[in-house]
Amino acid sequence: MQTRTVGDVQVGAIGLGGMPMSIEGRPDEQRSVATVHAALEAGVTLIDTADAYHRDADEVGHNESLIARAVAEYGGDTSDVLIATKGGHLRPGDGSWTLNGSREYLKKACDASLERLGVEAIGLYQFHRPDPRVPYEESVGAIRDLLDAGKIRFAGISNASPDRIRLANEILGGRLVSVQNQFSPAFRSSEPELELCAELGIAFLPWSPLGGISNAGALGSRYAAFADVAQTHGVSPQQVCLAWMLAKAPVVIPIPGSSRPETIRDSVAAAELKLSAEEQARLDAA
Repeated sequence: MQTRTVGDVQVGAIGLGGMPMSIEGRPDEQRSVATVHAALEAGVTLIDTADAYHRDADEVGHNESLIARAVAEYGGDTSDVLIATKGGHLRPGDGSWTLNGSREYLKKACDASLERLGVEAIGLYQFHRPDPRVPYEESVGAIRDLLDAGKIRFAGISNASPDRIRLANEILGGRLVSVQNQFSPAFRSSEPELELCAELGIAFLPWSPLGGISNAGALGSRYAAFADVAQTHGVSPQQVCLAWMLAKAPVVIPIPGSSRPETIRDSVAAAELKLSAEEQARLDAA
């Protein structure tokens, strides 16, 4: 698989999002482990998780532990795998999502993630979502402190506006390596953030690139242009969607969520799909 850059490391152009393996409707763990192994076999070296990817209140970090175990059990070389996790978003266990961007909480959350992942330094640690009750400078300052302390190798932010991308990069002393925002055919309002990341050389990681767990399978029926281009190439509309994103800028690394080996294999094939300028323009306008 072609590679792209996060910080000073090369990762596969398609990543794996772990959330579907741990929240409501999750499969049995054997299938999830098989999905991680299929991703690694296909050349995926960026795996995205978060401490909030769990279902019940008493299993915080379920997905982090699952990903760590699956990577450890893989029979091949995993020395180049970059596991990215996030802190600052919480799930009380009733299906809701809450926020805590305080300095104290983020440092405590990072320590817990370190233990679950079983590493001395987290590959990529990202501030999950801005907390309106806490100054953004305080939250990103906590990430900076973790970076300075050597507890994380790289620092990123998620769900950020262009102004906050610039501010975070300033607070981090130019060491912001990634921005993870929602981006898909149905959600294109992050185009300005994508363009800014391309300008600054910061990796842009689209989350829910296929439209989310409940919508990914229907992408082709919802967007005829993606289905038509897919038919021309003899591939899935999902592959076309990811190839369309990759062609937007060399900093884009989609992280489609998956809980089945066959879906992540299909996603990875998008890295080799070449779209014409005409097809790209048609998809842009869809």
